[in-house]
Amino acid sequence: MLGAWLTRGLVMAVVHAAAMTLLAKWSVFHPTGQTLFTSLAIAVLVGVAALWSAIDGWRDVPDRGRAWFIASLVAGVCSGILYVIGRAIFVDQTGVSELKAALTGGAAFSALLVLVPAGLGLFVGGRIRRPSAAEDEDESAPEPDDEDEDGTGSRSGELELPPSPAPRTPKPSPVSRPAANRARRRPTVAGRSPAPRNR
Repeated sequence: MLGAWLTRGLVMAVVHAAAMTLLAKWSVFHPTGQTLFTSLAIAVLVGVAALWSAIDGWRDVPDRGRAWFIASLVAGVCSGILYVIGRAIFVDQTGVSELKAALTGGAAFSALLVLVPAGLGLFVGGRIRRPSAAEDEDESAPEPDDEDEDGTGSRSGELELPPSPAPRTPKPSPVSRPAANRARRRPTVAGRSPAPRNR
């Protein structure tokens, strides 16, 4: 936790101090053309914080929200101090008198330029899933058991019913004797009575 917010805070402080020093240097030589350069500098600062925090959200860094909140406060204070030092060396030899303004309004502005895009980056990065994380979740999901412990092939939670008996076919009923006798009688010719049978 200590290394997370300290690293992010110091790096963002150096980036903000460098950007503000370049803006001050640019304003000395181009006092009327500061709008485009200022917009580009702010876009770079916002992009660095948003991209870094989005990577933290994508990697699922623990306690990343708190780390970026503290890092924004550290970046605001340290960037003000570094800006006064950089301006004194590279621009117009500013004295300690500029330190109060840098630690109040300038520090608050720098902290917001870190905190707001960092929150947006954490939100977006947290919605993006890593392929490895998706594979781990798929592997950890339980697979349905096709066979139970006894190897009977029944699924868990289902009752196994006994097999139903095969339907019985009815046996043909024996033919009655009078019907058989009638079947053995010879056909009679019209107008003639049947001949008596010899016994």
